[in-house]
Amino acid sequence: MDIEKANLEAVSRMMEARPVVVGMGKALDVIPGMQEDMLLHAGPPITWERASGPMRGAITGALIFEGKAEDEAGAQKLVESGQIKLDPCHHHQSVGPMAGVICPSMSVYILENETHGNKSYSNLNEGYGKVLRYGAYSQEVLDRLRWLEEVLAPVLGEAIVSSKGIDMRALLAESLHMGDEGHNRNKAGSIIFTTKLAPYITKAAPDPETAAEIIRTLGDNALSVLNPVMAACKAMVDAAHDIEGSTIVSVMARNGTDLGIRISGLGERWFTAPVAVPQGLYFPGYTAEDSSGDIGDSTITETAGIGGFAMASAPAIVTFVSGTPKDALNATLEMYEICSAEHKYFTIPPLDFRGTPTGIDIRKVVEKGITPRVNTGIAHKDAGVGQVGAGLVRPPMEMFENALVAFAEQYGF
Repeated sequence: MDIEKANLEAVSRMMEARPVVVGMGKALDVIPGMQEDMLLHAGPPITWERASGPMRGAITGALIFEGKAEDEAGAQKLVESGQIKLDPCHHHQSVGPMAGVICPSMSVYILENETHGNKSYSNLNEGYGKVLRYGAYSQEVLDRLRWLEEVLAPVLGEAIVSSKGIDMRALLAESLHMGDEGHNRNKAGSIIFTTKLAPYITKAAPDPETAAEIIRTLGDNALSVLNPVMAACKAMVDAAHDIEGSTIVSVMARNGTDLGIRISGLGERWFTAPVAVPQGLYFPGYTAEDSSGDIGDSTITETAGIGGFAMASAPAIVTFVSGTPKDALNATLEMYEICSAEHKYFTIPPLDFRGTPTGIDIRKVVEKGITPRVNTGIAHKDAGVGQVGAGLVRPPMEMFENALVAFAEQYGF
């Protein structure tokens, strides 16, 4: 068996994938396997008993939003009774930032990979701070979700269809040249996304005031494009999954309790280890003692070769996650050590347009003792609070070692 050949196929499929945002729809109607009594969440499988504070908060808020619970106690009762099923977003071609909770009546972006034909999905981004994905579920959070569903989503969905689709690979390639890295810094990408859709939003909106409010909401939220970016990365890595003999990581995701990876050549098996606590900068009034464990599907960006792996493109990100511009540069340089390829389309101006490090190879991670670098938001450890900062974190080595042992066993090494 030729591992190098298998890995070349995996990373080639990942890079050649061309995800396009083609529309929006209700999660229950468009996400494969979604059910009326199901909530999707970030990371590997989790139970209520083991769920972190922000995960419990997001589940609670989603069930209140759905009209199925009134408070956290009611949400807990529904989940523990088995009336509500919890399932990873990754089991349904989907991704969600932070807690990542997607409920049946939420609107989601629909992406199609024009190269390989697979689809992916993600929900709408609420903005920073006190939001559902960080475990907050106050009335203002629920009101915001309802406005997104009732006002923004129908107009945005019609605008996307009228635009004939937004090519996310092209958008990412351009935004990397404008100071983004695709994970925690998406200012340029969100502006590009809003600019491309603005003419169609003005036509789709019922009146000028609504159009202005929607365009302002998208433009003012520097993370507007994060969710379709994550879905684009999901489509890319799904195209690289299930390549026999490949040691490339095709999923890396956290649920606030466990961090899990999947390997292209090892099918649907998860390899997990306890999450670390991010180190970074905190909002006024909060410290590291308030932090939840690492959480979210947004590490799909690093898995696809951007995010923390492209920090050299985004030196200004250190003002949000801590460090210096030199640290951002060194982060990218280190990631070349554990990756199988340099991206064909995602390039870094400060490195003479060298392609981003792409395709995490578990062999190299273990051999060199280097784990992936991730930049991330930080949620409060308690349900109901929300975002308290942003920072940097590394996955534990344990799960990469276990994955490599399993690979050797499966393939007879």
